[in-house]
Amino acid sequence: MVEIIGIGALNIDKLYLVERIGAAGDEIGIDSVSEQPGGSAANTIAALARLGINTGFIGRVGDDADGAYLCSVMAKEGVDIQGIEVARGRTGSAIVLVDPGGERSMYVHPGVNDALSLTPENISYVKSAKYLHLSSFVGETVIDVQREILNRSKAEISFAPGMLYARRGLDALRGIISKTWVVFLNRDEIEMLTGSGYRMGAGELNEVGAEIVVVTLGGDGCYIRTSDAEVSIPVLAARVVDTTGAGDAFCAGFLYGLLVGEPLDVCGRLGNWVAMKCIGAVGAREGLPRKIEIAEG
Repeated sequence: MVEIIGIGALNIDKLYLVERIGAAGDEIGIDSVSEQPGGSAANTIAALARLGINTGFIGRVGDDADGAYLCSVMAKEGVDIQGIEVARGRTGSAIVLVDPGGERSMYVHPGVNDALSLTPENISYVKSAKYLHLSSFVGETVIDVQREILNRSKAEISFAPGMLYARRGLDALRGIISKTWVVFLNRDEIEMLTGSGYRMGAGELNEVGAEIVVVTLGGDGCYIRTSDAEVSIPVLAARVVDTTGAGDAFCAGFLYGLLVGEPLDVCGRLGNWVAMKCIGAVGAREGLPRKIEIAEG
């Protein structure tokens, strides 16, 4: 039985390792080029599958080679792909520029992702899961599909809105956050969403209805807040190759901890650890650990 289902975009990440991320008018050298699977919720679900959690996914790919590749990769990770629809059109893609320090800039073409629709099959599928993990879409209307899915589901909700949704403001996301078990944001996202510093902003999201608010703070680790507790976890020392997917990896580690019944401080450490593994390799998934590495660690 599928324990957690992700709902989000499925993209091909076209990664360019560059001398630096430039400004308008610059001409900058490219050191290497590669293509890897991506999409925020998809990355998190793939990471959870590697950690031994029974996972599934709802999303859309195009009827092209990229779409076939993304479905194949998810299936090889052990993700149930019955909820991935193959539609006429182009699979979503992202151009990712990564500098020598591992920092990145991303440009996203949604392709068929933004045509995700509510189907009887999707509704039946989400009703079979204990947990749902949602991330953002580029388009304006898919969030309505996500809201409707939540209205039909009794699952616990995990939500990683990202900057795409954070820019819409708290009023636009209130209906989702009010039903959320755990919400994940970085410092910039929560400040954009709430207009407050991350500590106060986390408290505001608790008041809206989010049971657990988790804020990743880059080199300062992470901050976790509930209605009656605050926890700060320092970052782990790591060699940074590429930060692409670091937040998605953190979500996976934290959710893994919650799903196996760990306390919040351990969940935070697991999130930091999976993110550390991720940023040690190029791309969002290359460095993701497997369950055996948790026992070894």
